[in-house]
Amino acid sequence: MNNGDNCKRRRKEGFTADEDDGENDDSCSSGRETKKKDLNGIITSLILLDEQEKRDREERNDAFKEEKSVMESTHTKGTRTMLEFHSNLNDYYSKIDETDRVKRKKSRVKAATVVATASNHVAEDGNGKSGSGQQRRLWVKDRSNAWWDECNRPDYPEEEFKKAFRMSKSTFDLICDELKAVIAKEDTTLRNAIPVKQRVAVCIWRLATGEPLRLVSKRFGLGISTCHKLVLEVCSAIRNVLMPKYLQWPDEDSLRKIKQQFEGISGIPNVVGSMYTTHIPIIAPKISVAAYFNKRHTERNQKTSYSITVQGVVDPTGVFTDVCIGWPGSMTDDQVLEKSALFQRAKNGGLLNGVWVVGNSGYPLMDWVLVPYNQQHLTWTQHAFNEKIGEIQKVAKEAFGRLKGRWCCLQKRTEVKLQDLPVVLGACCVLHNICEMKKEGIDPELKIEVIDDEMVAEDGLRSVSSLKARDAIAHNLLHHGLAGTGFL
Repeated sequence: MNNGDNCKRRRKEGFTADEDDGENDDSCSSGRETKKKDLNGIITSLILLDEQEKRDREERNDAFKEEKSVMESTHTKGTRTMLEFHSNLNDYYSKIDETDRVKRKKSRVKAATVVATASNHVAEDGNGKSGSGQQRRLWVKDRSNAWWDECNRPDYPEEEFKKAFRMSKSTFDLICDELKAVIAKEDTTLRNAIPVKQRVAVCIWRLATGEPLRLVSKRFGLGISTCHKLVLEVCSAIRNVLMPKYLQWPDEDSLRKIKQQFEGISGIPNVVGSMYTTHIPIIAPKISVAAYFNKRHTERNQKTSYSITVQGVVDPTGVFTDVCIGWPGSMTDDQVLEKSALFQRAKNGGLLNGVWVVGNSGYPLMDWVLVPYNQQHLTWTQHAFNEKIGEIQKVAKEAFGRLKGRWCCLQKRTEVKLQDLPVVLGACCVLHNICEMKKEGIDPELKIEVIDDEMVAEDGLRSVSSLKARDAIAHNLLHHGLAGTGFL
């Protein structure tokens, strides 16, 4: 092959190689562009997904906030409705009381007129028939009060007296002496006044037995209406005269002793009271029946139940230091607490700074209210804490058990009007305190176990600082060997 042919071949091969390099460069460039587009598409998709998630989260948060707002507004509306109802109820009963007062006044005027007329006739007959010796008198039904006369004898057995009146003669005489200045009446020309002891006895026997007024009337030889009036008068006197003396919040020295006693019981420091709310059965009211309907008792007993509530705080000996009486039975424990005077004093006056009142899971955890853990899957530390806080709760439940055991009227639907019930229930709490302070034991047969269905508070946490304080107390109880032994 000559040189000319070689040159042509090399030129041809050179041109072919250059073309191949160009084609390779073009294919590489297009591949990079494709990868870049794919990467941009992935990034764009991720951005869109992230934005979508953000929108979903915002929508869920908005829905949660809206639901929470609806729940809060519903709770606020329900509370407002309950307050309005209670205010209307008080106005209604005030009108009834005023009407009754006017009727009684008219009846007294009418009776006085009749008596004056009868006296004039007696005087005329006496002047016209002075020699006959006959006199007219006001007719009063003759009733036997032999049972009370027997109880009132100095040699009447102490045990029998205590069985009837739930207290010793000395405690009974103390109450009579305290109330004498308020409930004593004077004799009139028509009849002798009922003695103070008999007045007090009628009230206490009625509260202790819960017997109907017709049986009270037979026991004491008095009219049914007279017995009813005596019960309300003595209960009102107990509330006005004895409650400020025997049922009050402790002073500083007493609080110091109470803290020591509760700490000795449970190991939990700075506890000044054990709180519990119970229900008292009532006859269905004529107005606002739904407010007093007790759904939990109805479902448990399979019988329609209506009730009012009694919230009480007790010291280690079972003596009441604070009570809140009369709120409708449809209200939960935390709602009753919010309406109590204790809550308002703690909120506005700083009454309970740095101390605890122990309640059950029906109350919220607050700066001054200590409650057990109620979530599922508790730790050993939380179980141990609940074990100890249960010992404090036991004090309040047993106190209410003795209260209802002594005064059996609290166990059955009473004949007392709804507006008069708070006075009667307050008197029962005061009499309970007097018996506890005087170490008056209770017959074991009279003791009852208080059963009230607890509902976990809707807003169970009101204070983050109290949550941390409860965790610290639980940790100290377990790690100092003061709790947890029940699980070993």
